[in-house]
Amino acid sequence: MKADDAKADDAKTEALKILVVEDEAAIRSGLCDVLAYHGYEPHGVERGDDGLDEGKRGSYALVILDIMLPGMNGFDVCKALRAAKPALPILILTARGAEEDVLRGFANGGDDYVSKPFSIAELVARVEALLRRSGALEPDEDPKDAPFGFGGWQIEPARRRAKCDDVLLDLTPKELDILTLFASEVGRIVSRRRLLAEVWGYANPESVETRTVDMHIAKLRKKLSQPGGDAPIETVRGEGYRFPG
Repeated sequence: MKADDAKADDAKTEALKILVVEDEAAIRSGLCDVLAYHGYEPHGVERGDDGLDEGKRGSYALVILDIMLPGMNGFDVCKALRAAKPALPILILTARGAEEDVLRGFANGGDDYVSKPFSIAELVARVEALLRRSGALEPDEDPKDAPFGFGGWQIEPARRRAKCDDVLLDLTPKELDILTLFASEVGRIVSRRRLLAEVWGYANPESVETRTVDMHIAKLRKKLSQPGGDAPIETVRGEGYRFPG
């Protein structure tokens, strides 16, 4: 085997680094043990401010972030990490039934959440899903990974990016889910309630009062309005949004 080939194989098998920001020592240690068992390289920190510094400094593939933290709360850590590293997947840990925490976490840039107490299987599944969406793990063969057009952009789900001429944009998991839903409903109105149910995963979206959807759509329009592309997401007043195709 050539030296270059050996280096390439080593790079492929190198463990992905995951940052765990959790103040409860038992949970932090348990998470790190589970992640190590599944082949990842975990690093745990106790404080929110230390988590932010480590997340910005280190080359992590994903961050698992608790909300109630000493030094700096998880919402502020999430917002600052999202600003510093827009493509970094962030999985938020919340108390069971804390709907307001979930909504606030999404509003501050979280990509997904797991409620405490959580099952190991659910946690690992969500970690793997986020890593595949980010391109850190090889995606499974799935028709949903096929590229599709959205206005002037070519969306590549497996790589979680948008391409137009020489412009490449990284997409967050939520942005990709939004575009995928709109592309599947060309010309039809997609309500905010449906977005909350299918993209954010809420069982009773009619009881949720939030501007999270509007904020994400506004950010997505701005992102896709860069030179060379366009963002054809229409607002239908009082009903929702539409991708005219």
